[in-house]
Amino acid sequence: MTQKKPAGKTWESFIEQQIREAMEQGAFDNLEGKGKPIPDLGIERDPLWWAKKLVEREKVSLTPPALALRREVEQMLERLPRMRDDAEVRRAVEALNARIRKINATTTEGPPTNLAPLDVEAVVRQWRQRSG
Repeated sequence: MTQKKPAGKTWESFIEQQIREAMEQGAFDNLEGKGKPIPDLGIERDPLWWAKKLVEREKVSLTPPALALRREVEQMLERLPRMRDDAEVRRAVEALNARIRKINATTTEGPPTNLAPLDVEAVVRQWRQRSG
């Protein structure tokens, strides 16, 4: 219950008394994180710390869609040699092509997307040559 500060008592002593009484009553015994270090304690604060935490927590990408798409194409082409058969290669290329078409049709910010869908049969042929 909230109490009024008695006359003649300093705010500091009044608050300290309330904290001590709450501790004696066990009010702080089951707090979340009890016994664990305080996160980010000792780290110098960046003025944009809250934005960086939000990006990290929400897994937001700061990369423009066109650049992220280029990276996706590179990663898929790097994975090609590890694919087992033609069907897997086709599925991967077709999924990537669907993503390329979607980003080409919907991106309105950042650098323009100038990637065309990949030729599925050409990619499969290259895969066969390298793995065959």
